[in-house]
Amino acid sequence: MESAVRTMKFTCIGKGHGAPCFPVTQQEWLEFRKQPWLAQMCARIEKGDDELKHRLPVWTPHCAEFKDNHRAIADAVKPLNRLMLDFDEKGHTDDILSKFSQKGPSLLCGNLEVLLVEESVRRGTHVLVELPEGMTPEEAQALMQEATGFTPDAAVKDVARCIYMVPEDHTKYVNPKLFEAAENNNSAADDHGLTRTSCFDAENNSPSQSVKSDAKFKNIPYASIIAEWWHRNGGEPAEGERNVKLHKLAVNLRAICDNKKEVLMQVMPRFGLSDMELKSVVDSACKEPPKGISKVMQQILESEELRMKNEEFASAHPELQLDDDAQSDSSLFTLHSSLKKALPIGLKESLVGVPVSMHMPTLIGIMPICGAYADGVEVEYCDGNIHHLGLMAIIHGEQASNKSVVKNAIDVWKRQFDDEDALARKREEEWKERKKGRKANEKAPEDPHVLIRQVPVTVSCSTLLKRFKNSGGHTLYSFGEELDTLRKTNGAGSWSSKYDIYRLSFDRGEWGQDYNSDAAESGVVKVAYNWTMLGTNGALRKCFKADNIENGLSSRVMLAEMPDSSFQKMPKFGKRSADDEARIQEAVTRLRGFTGLIDVPRLRKTIEQWCEEKRVEAAKDIDHVKDIYRKRAAVIGFRCGVIFHLLSGKEKETKACLDFATMMAEYCLQQQIKAFGEALESQFVDARDACIRYGSNHSVFDQLAPAFTMDDLRALKRGFCGEAALRKIISRWYRDHWIEKTDRTHWKKLTIDN
Repeated sequence: MESAVRTMKFTCIGKGHGAPCFPVTQQEWLEFRKQPWLAQMCARIEKGDDELKHRLPVWTPHCAEFKDNHRAIADAVKPLNRLMLDFDEKGHTDDILSKFSQKGPSLLCGNLEVLLVEESVRRGTHVLVELPEGMTPEEAQALMQEATGFTPDAAVKDVARCIYMVPEDHTKYVNPKLFEAAENNNSAADDHGLTRTSCFDAENNSPSQSVKSDAKFKNIPYASIIAEWWHRNGGEPAEGERNVKLHKLAVNLRAICDNKKEVLMQVMPRFGLSDMELKSVVDSACKEPPKGISKVMQQILESEELRMKNEEFASAHPELQLDDDAQSDSSLFTLHSSLKKALPIGLKESLVGVPVSMHMPTLIGIMPICGAYADGVEVEYCDGNIHHLGLMAIIHGEQASNKSVVKNAIDVWKRQFDDEDALARKREEEWKERKKGRKANEKAPEDPHVLIRQVPVTVSCSTLLKRFKNSGGHTLYSFGEELDTLRKTNGAGSWSSKYDIYRLSFDRGEWGQDYNSDAAESGVVKVAYNWTMLGTNGALRKCFKADNIENGLSSRVMLAEMPDSSFQKMPKFGKRSADDEARIQEAVTRLRGFTGLIDVPRLRKTIEQWCEEKRVEAAKDIDHVKDIYRKRAAVIGFRCGVIFHLLSGKEKETKACLDFATMMAEYCLQQQIKAFGEALESQFVDARDACIRYGSNHSVFDQLAPAFTMDDLRALKRGFCGEAALRKIISRWYRDHWIEKTDRTHWKKLTIDN
């Protein structure tokens, strides 16, 4: 038995794409379920982190071996006479287990021998049984339902189906006979001269895809592209949807296969299709007029390129390597080592002791205070307008996600503000005491009009106006450790007014208030106000609701997301030396020493080119969200580039400065789209809803066929419209009696009286 079990394999992809297969014994299989990272992944998935699920390792309980490592029905070698029963109801595993009878060391359900009982990733139940000779899967399902009182999934799983691996604490019962089938099948495999594959495989590297290992597009394996496609489009085909999903995949793959059928035939997954059946799917997909690369496919290619670059970077620089979960995140935006080395004084020292995965949040966090110190600088933007360095930043992440690493850097940067404001506040307190202690007929002391540049985020509008009036044109700055604090001030009526102040501060607009009472501050001022705030993801959603996304504040704010620290080991932080802190103070002094118009022609040209590239991308995809956010992301990147240039002390902008500016613009754009894109698109739908049907130039509704599906609507929207917005469109058409539902996936247009 030991020699037989040794041939069993599985591919672990819990640590990232492309992990190699390795053979395991029965004991090793059991030990695998004890791995801490597997338990951590499943715990995160159970909490709602669906992004991780497709990276779990999987195994095939209905067949131990497949010809040529090709997991497909047609290539199954001696399929096992077993059935995996799947109960979706959560929390009933122990109840189901109690229904089975004990016979010796085995569990029985009627005449079904139970081989495995486990909780699924989300605490449903899996029961693997041995089917007696002559019993069909449908009969076994009926028997199991009668015995347990719970209804298993009616879908009959074919021999190539796989299930997710779960950790030890999910495993309730393992029959030693679970592994015996490998021994029975080894001789059969040897007799046929076949390569033994395994009961275990990986969804992201699945042989069901039948993609040649060396098949690549621009150095990206087609296997990785297709795996990411399934992940972004509802997973691999379920029963009854194979041809439809494969057709859609082929339509999107053909653009990167040069519209060549022979290439598609090589790279397309089969899922049990014969060559003739697959050829029919490919022929059907290629009948449609050739199109360029779709937006979704372009995003997949970009994410895969970024993932590969991160892996190459991690391999080349082990001293800066990220933790395992960070490396597996293809959306991670890392600061390349060459640019890190070229950072100017102040920025470089700010990253001392900061883990690599937290570099970008730290840089984003300190940009506003850098801009506040350089408030005497004016700079001509690409469009000819004169800008100041107005910047606002929000660093968000889950609780205990180490946002304090940003605070620690800002604490060093704001020391000069702290020292100067302490003296000014002392003068103001003395004035208040003299005013309060004066006699009834004594003249009140004259207001000292002190300059206080650092104000709390909870400052009232009246006090903030006073600080602006006394600022002498300088930029005020705030740092807030809890974004949720601002949301709570909404009840006092001040938060809505501050929204206006924040928006105006980006370009030094005018703001003021006028009261008859002498007790309230009145006046009109130029708003120069930078800030950095830390907060949880929930606080970000609550503070930036629909109206506050559309009104323009969301596009003016830099966002940075802390890396996911769920179930991670405690990170190790280094300490800045006294010399590091002294160089940051030198950087502050350097920024404060610049005044007047600074000319940056190379930076203007670079940012203008970047903005134009994003305009073309948005136009091709008809992506209104990207088109809106690219404009201010370019401004933000430009202003960050100016700060880099000032700190570098160079006469002309260096290549590192230009790279830094475009990196910040790109990061800003991606973060804004990720956080606010779908909400903004939903508002577009609200605004256009009344004219979707009656609009000119062939509206979306008019372009749809008399009978259509959600996929048809999604295709017309070219992917830029989020799922929530699509559902809202459909629901409103249905509410307005424009359409009716004909079956589970199809709608039909109704006659509309104009």
